[in-house]
Amino acid sequence: MPHALIVAHGQPSAPDPAEAALAAYAAEVDEYCDGVTVRSATLAAPGVLEARLDELPEDTVIYPLFMAKGWFVTSALPKRLGGKNTRILDPLGVDSMLPTLAAVALQNTLSYNGWNAADSDFVLAAHGSGRSRNPSAVATAFSMELAEKITFRSIRVGFVEEAPSIAEAATGASDQALCLPFFACNGGHVLEDVPQELARAQFKGHVMPVVGDLPPIKRHIANVLRQAFLQA
Repeated sequence: MPHALIVAHGQPSAPDPAEAALAAYAAEVDEYCDGVTVRSATLAAPGVLEARLDELPEDTVIYPLFMAKGWFVTSALPKRLGGKNTRILDPLGVDSMLPTLAAVALQNTLSYNGWNAADSDFVLAAHGSGRSRNPSAVATAFSMELAEKITFRSIRVGFVEEAPSIAEAATGASDQALCLPFFACNGGHVLEDVPQELARAQFKGHVMPVVGDLPPIKRHIANVLRQAFLQA
């Protein structure tokens, strides 16, 4: 049976909880992924990625659970493969279907709350970077594509590691607002930085799950993995 490995960054300061959380995530994707066995590894857990690769066949594909095709995906991850000819797929954040899938989840949340998009503000809380423009460019492009699918009253983009901050972006948003954390997994930024920034902005709207946990995403990843082997 074909195998796929979902790889995320993890938490260097406490690798075990993030490793367990990713394993649970991969198990959910595996439930949707008929014909492909799905496993997981974080980059932060020492030796785990290498151990998984040793256990899996050469034709295993890697799915990077990242929001940008940056240094971790294009440099750090390939170096950890140890010369294996393992195929690395594009990460979640640059998937061409992502704006459509996110729009469905956002529209469902608007409907559940009895809100109209035209009367609602939208805040995209992203990572950004002080060293590379790539992460913020991906987030900004996502927000622009999303704007073509849902007409919010306003779309505001803020970052953890560069300006404008999430607090600056969220300040002035109405109580009828949605905030989407533009992250693949829950981690320190999502659990600490994003709530702190929203509190600074006195944000009183609805905070969505991170992108990787939106309802359509795990099933979509399963489809991507199946297609990867059908097209090989």
